[in-house]
Parts: sequence; C-alpha cells; structure tokens
Amino acid sequence: MPSLPIPVFVGLVLSFACLRLWQEQKRMTALGLLLVICAVQSLIIALAQHYLVPGTRWVQPITAALIPPAAWLAYQVTAVRGAARCDLLHGLTPILVLAAIVVAPEFLDVLLPGTFFCYGVAILVQSLRGADAQPRTLLAHDSIPAHIWLVIGGALIASAFSDSLIFLAQTVGLPELQPWIITVFSVGNLLLIGLFSLSPYLRSDAAETAEPPVASVEPDAEVWAKVSACMEQEKPYLDPNLTLAQLARKLRVPAKTLSKTINRATGENVSRFVNKARIKAAQDALLQGETVTEAMLSSGFNTKSNFNREFLRVAGSNPSDWLQTEIGLISNRL
Repeated sequence: MPSLPIPVFVGLVLSFACLRLWQEQKRMTALGLLLVICAVQSLIIALAQHYLVPGTRWVQPITAALIPPAAWLAYQVTAVRGAARCDLLHGLTPILVLAAIVVAPEFLDVLLPGTFFCYGVAILVQSLRGADAQPRTLLAHDSIPAHIWLVIGGALIASAFSDSLIFLAQTVGLPELQPWIITVFSVGNLLLIGLFSLSPYLRSDAAETAEPPVASVEPDAEVWAKVSACMEQEKPYLDPNLTLAQLARKLRVPAKTLSKTINRATGENVSRFVNKARIKAAQDALLQGETVTEAMLSSGFNTKSNFNREFLRVAGSNPSDWLQTEIGLISNRL
C-alpha cells in the first residue's frame, strides 16, 4: 500500500497555506516566501530521507540554509522596517553552505546548526524588546506579534539542536535514530514556523513604504504636546491599521523618540496608549446607544478578540457589564 511520509504531508499543508496567503495578499510577501521555503524543504527531506532520491541529500542542507535568513527578513519586513539592499547579503548563507559541501563537508555540522542558532537568537533578542520595537505591526495587536516571533525564533534554535542531535546519534553509533530526529524536530519545526507565519497578527492591511528616519532633537515636552494635540484633534487611533511607524511619520518624529516620550509620559507602550484612547471612544459610543459591534468598529478595532482583551484591560470588565454598570450609576445620579 502506498504511504504518505510525514514530511510530504507537512509539505502539502504548507503549500496549501502558501496558496491561501497568496490569495489573500494578491502578491508574494516575505511571510509567503518563508512558507514556500519551508514547504520545499519538507518535500526535499521526504525525497532524501524516505524515497532516497539520488542527489537530494546534497540539496537538503542548501535549502535548509535558506530558512533562517528568510525568517529573519520576514520578521524585519513585517515588524521593523522595509526591505533594504543590505538584505541581499543574507543570500551568502546558502552560498557558504554550498562551498562547505564542496570544500569541507565536515564543516556543515557546525555551519548549519550555527546558522539556525544565530538567526533564532537574533529574532528572540529583537522580539523581547517589546511591542514598541516592532513599529510596523498594528497597534491594536499590542505585544501578540512579538510573542509569535518569539515562538518562531525558538523553533529556529530547536532546529539547530536537532542537527546537533543527528550528529550525536551518528557519533555514538545510533544512525537508526536519525529519521525520528528529522521527523520530530526538523519537520515539526518547519510546520511550526509555517503555521505561525500564517497568523493574521503578523500582517498589516496597510502596505507601508520604507522612508528615511526623521531626525529630531525636540525635548520630550514638545513631542508630547504634538502627540496630545494629534490624538485630540486628528484622532489617528480611529484607523484600525495604525502602526507606530505611521504615527511617527504623521508627527514627523523618529519612532524611537515617540515611543520613549509616550512611555515616560504615561508609563505605557505606544500600543496600550493608543488602545486606551480607542476604548475611551468605544465607551462614549456605547453610552450614545451604539451596539458593542458598532462601538468596536467605530473606535478603531477590527476584531472582537482584540477589542474584548483591551476593554477588559482598561475598564476591568467586558463591554456589556461596563455599560450596565454605567447606566446604573447614571440612573442613581438622577
């Protein structure tokens, strides 16, 4: 009876996910490219390890070397900044792996795990800086995108250890463990990276173009005055696709300066500061007779999960309970 190896199944799942993402975005995105590479790698693992297709064992480490830089670039383009020419330097990674295969194959046991480990640590370090260090993510999502990238960075590090386990199994004379290590760790992490890359929290509906940073020497008081005036008069928080980068461009101050000013003035990050203004707008809308859904949409939220989470954080209760309490307090005053 024909069998369907786990790597083939994972490859097909990731391929379907990639097609779905392409259909949603109408273009190839950095996250879509990461999905494609993960899907191809899973299928190559099946050809090399299960079907024993000649030559695929030499291709496997080269395609594997594409995953860490692709994940790093997807993180940068999605959360931090636009694409830059210097990103092309990351293409040296698979070239170095190819050179190692030709010149010094034994060096692969260090080079490939080291690549996964270094890129994974880089993503972890950047993500741990919090929501304000991801200026291109939607402010409505708060720290959720950073947490997702923490998982992806951790998966890259786990993949590095899986290569080390394979090397250890071969060293101690247990090569029969290699297929299990590849299935559980390598293919499992490919599936994890691919599925988390599909998260809507990592994507923004508004395409942002890379712009040069704005120089600013304004003191906190002046920046905070700009922020307060903008929030009161222009109400940028009503845009559900608002990001820190967009708000910084609107105020003509660097994103780092803006986030530090808001943090010092309110004790909160930019995401929570903006979402607090949205909740205040939603509360006003509820008191004016709008339904919970209408208030959610009119105040700058586009998903109920984000709205309910932030409402509970700011008001201490869900929208319905808060409204009932407020109506009771108003009745008592009358």
